Amino acid sequence: MTLADKLKEARKNAGLTQTELAEKLCVSRQAITKWETGKGIPDVENLRLISKVLNVSIDFLLDDEEVLDKTVIKEQINLDDYVKEGKLRSKKDAVVYSKYPNADIIPLLAKKKSTKGQKIFGELLGWVTDAPFGTDEMYNQLADIHKAYYLVEQKGVQILVTVTEDFIESKVMAKEIVGNKFEIGEYKYRKAAYKVEK
Repeated sequence: MTLADKLKEARKNAGLTQTELAEKLCVSRQAITKWETGKGIPDVENLRLISKVLNVSIDFLLDDEEVLDKTVIKEQINLDDYVKEGKLRSKKDAVVYSKYPNADIIPLLAKKKSTKGQKIFGELLGWVTDAPFGTDEMYNQLADIHKAYYLVEQKGVQILVTVTEDFIESKVMAKEIVGNKFEIGEYKYRKAAYKVEK
């Protein structure tokens, strides 16, 4: 799937016309038409804005091998409304179980990849403070501490689910995830050895 195709589908999924998207990006409708027909490509700043407006990652737009589908559902939750009971290990497990009670739910261990800048900063910080190298990885883990990740398999469809204190986000996978380790965008994932069950 090309950038042009992904942009067009993401715009339609967001319920926007070319004119409405053009207004949000402060560009002409003709620019949107060029991008969606493959006769031009958005610059870096416009890609960043498109990503925010259409709720898709830049990786998804640019990577022909991206495994996430265009379907993203984000719902507000109140974590206090959920109860950890039975074999459920956390309230976030309870959130996913209540959303997908008849599915196979596999918790994921996630590790955000460090950017080049974060790696350099982490090494400098380690050198200055005598902290162990990998300070950038520690920062990424702390930034993600309130998130839980799951791979949900239901009726032949795989869904990557993220649960935070405030929302549950479900992303349908375009390609089947095979094996215990995989990468999507800026994250590396590893399947846990157990399933979420009540």
